[in-house]
Amino acid sequence: MPAARRAAVLGSPIAHSLSPVLHRAAYRELGLEGWTYDRFEIDEQALPGFFDTLGPEWAGLSLTMPLKRAVIPLLDSVSETAASVEAVNTVVLTPDGRRTGDNTDIPGMVAALREHGIDRVETAAILGAGATASSALAALARICSGEVTVYVRSEARAAEMRQWAERLDVAVRIADWDDAERGLHAPLVVSTTPAGVTDLFARAVPERPTALFDVLYDPWPTVLAARWSAYGGAVISGLDLLVHQAVLQVEQMTGRSPAPLNAMRKAGERALAAR
Repeated sequence: MPAARRAAVLGSPIAHSLSPVLHRAAYRELGLEGWTYDRFEIDEQALPGFFDTLGPEWAGLSLTMPLKRAVIPLLDSVSETAASVEAVNTVVLTPDGRRTGDNTDIPGMVAALREHGIDRVETAAILGAGATASSALAALARICSGEVTVYVRSEARAAEMRQWAERLDVAVRIADWDDAERGLHAPLVVSTTPAGVTDLFARAVPERPTALFDVLYDPWPTVLAARWSAYGGAVISGLDLLVHQAVLQVEQMTGRSPAPLNAMRKAGERALAAR
């Protein structure tokens, strides 16, 4: 196995990805001299050709949407976790040419919640039903003992979440987006929406909020997260998720464990503060 190895994040667009910052910080802390982590703007059509160029020096890849699904046919094997949501965000490449896919978003989300003392909840609410919502639902399947209410904008999204719920064996109630402010009273609220979408919900934050997991990290804090924190509620950020899933990626790609969580988090915080 070559001493110096390569890894990268692939996607389109990925201009603001923090992945290189986190992985490079881990390499420095682990003393992995010569290891590099780059970024490549790759779309679905270009992905097979890119894979054809990968040599034995490659250790792994991080993937963003829509590549998380497009990559699956190109892999030799996929973990049960990734298969459960049909999304691979991590590919481990071995010198003999094997390509193994995994999803670290799901256990990364669980780890971020546990870091904030949230090991189990009776019920939860998810705001939004996009790609991240399926991973959130899979994470909640591991810690939520009761019903998960998902607030959606369209019947098409509602149908998708029902399918994921059945597949993940989670009790789900679909609710209309117009009623999403009611979801803020759940023991755990997971916001999976793009920037600005939940800003108006800040006016409806309960006087004694419980826990909010907002998957955004830039800009941060979101209007909702800032109000939530001001009212004394627990807030888990998208950076928490990004760091924890990256920790798992580093461990898989390098074979070194544990990955340096604190060093990676500090590197991410510095990068965001410099923007």
